[in-house]
Amino acid sequence: MTGPGQGQGAGTTLDVALRAAVARLKAAGVESPARDARALLAHAAGLAPDRLTLHLPDPLAPEAAEAFERAIAAREARQPVSQITGQRLFWGRSFRVTRDTLDPRPETEGLIEAALEDPFTRILDLGTGTGAILLTLLAERPQATGLGTDTSEAALAVAAANATALGLFPRATFRRADWFDGLEGVFDLIVSNPPYIAEAEMAGLAPEVRDWEPRQALTPGGDGLGPYRAIAAAAPAHLASGGRLIVEIGATQGPAVAALFRAAGLEDVAVRPDLEGRDRVVLGRARGARSPE
Repeated sequence: MTGPGQGQGAGTTLDVALRAAVARLKAAGVESPARDARALLAHAAGLAPDRLTLHLPDPLAPEAAEAFERAIAAREARQPVSQITGQRLFWGRSFRVTRDTLDPRPETEGLIEAALEDPFTRILDLGTGTGAILLTLLAERPQATGLGTDTSEAALAVAAANATALGLFPRATFRRADWFDGLEGVFDLIVSNPPYIAEAEMAGLAPEVRDWEPRQALTPGGDGLGPYRAIAAAAPAHLASGGRLIVEIGATQGPAVAALFRAAGLEDVAVRPDLEGRDRVVLGRARGARSPE
């Protein structure tokens, strides 16, 4: 197979390699071939993405051409760009991403916005994955501390590495746990982006998600509501007076998850939409006084 920098003769430029790569990704059915090819070329060439245009007339070094070929071949196989580069931006910060973690998504920033509306000092992040939610909240609230849990040791290692890279140890700690199992103490903010895709919906997912992201982070099986049942039932015992529970949901799950929150005795239950108007976040508050300002 001719690579993006191959078959073009000596002195192949970044621009020539980029145009060839865009054509390959388009033929492979990639949804955003130009954007992805640019991101992968910048990564392979060691350039900041916003500087790529300035360097398009430059020759593509052989080692960069080899790296770009590997990256484009991986993207043709529908591996997500973030896994190829090993990084994903979330709330303005870069997080390490691997095949052991869910790729942080822009939609999850709605959960961050909701969490930051009220003060908090002690956070629990259930199913932390990359740690993106917990670490973002800690970075935004320097007085806070938090615990991230996950059943995957590999994911916890990624989260710990992200905490180190962001300078958030020792305020962030991590441990292996299945939801609340073995956890003691109370928190004034509990957050989670649990697996919520129904088993019947898995086959219809994009290959980038279905074939490359960890299945256990995508679906709990069944109707997809199992994690919310477990979280809602146990959260009140781990929430401080007036503490909040905030979870991300699938677009059709708002009414069901809100009902679970109310059945567990939570107050001020609300469903929030994302920027496209789809239900995305459910909030609830434990009985009692709110956390002090």
